[in-house]
Amino acid sequence: MKNIENKASGVIFKNPVLEFLSKTSPLITFTWVGLYAGVLLWLNTKLNAQTSLYHTFLWFLAGLFAWTFFEYILHRFLFHWVSEAKWVQRFTYILHGIHHAYPRDVKRVFMPPAPGTLFVLAFYCLFWALLQNKVYAFLPGFLAGYFVYAYIHFIIHARKPFRNFKFWWTHHSLHHYKYPDKAFGVSSPLWDLVFNTMPKKSARTQENNIPN
Repeated sequence: MKNIENKASGVIFKNPVLEFLSKTSPLITFTWVGLYAGVLLWLNTKLNAQTSLYHTFLWFLAGLFAWTFFEYILHRFLFHWVSEAKWVQRFTYILHGIHHAYPRDVKRVFMPPAPGTLFVLAFYCLFWALLQNKVYAFLPGFLAGYFVYAYIHFIIHARKPFRNFKFWWTHHSLHHYKYPDKAFGVSSPLWDLVFNTMPKKSARTQENNIPN
């Protein structure tokens, strides 16, 4: 399967160091996500030694499922935050807008390690406040959800559509090219169905109008 040619890449920062740090690759992303998840699971064995493997797995699955909801909420309300304030427009452009401007720039498909670490710390604090020590099983599942999301997102933007990812490719491409106010789920369409942001079925038959 041939990669889609990356014809354009936008610039966020004039500072070359910041610009370099704003880009990443699949290998780097999967490394830092896997490292954080692994450390958390190791801490779980130390801090929750009496918790059964079964219950640990259930909390992991709960985190995986929770990711699909947070993915939808973040994408819909933070990444697509609409405001007249210049700082908000700049913030959302850095966070997500540049990806819409240059959707085939695969160096901006993933979250780089620096802001990714801040997100992990923020979610750790949130989940710790809610779950206490169960965070060490829940957050790795959450990160696994991000891992799945990142992989699907990369496949959609880096390669031409193929059978196993046809639904996800069409769903996300409709968001990029036809309905920016719909199809916010990338790894799962569940919350688009729940919150009525699913593109109409007829739109999925118009794939010829979606750039490859």
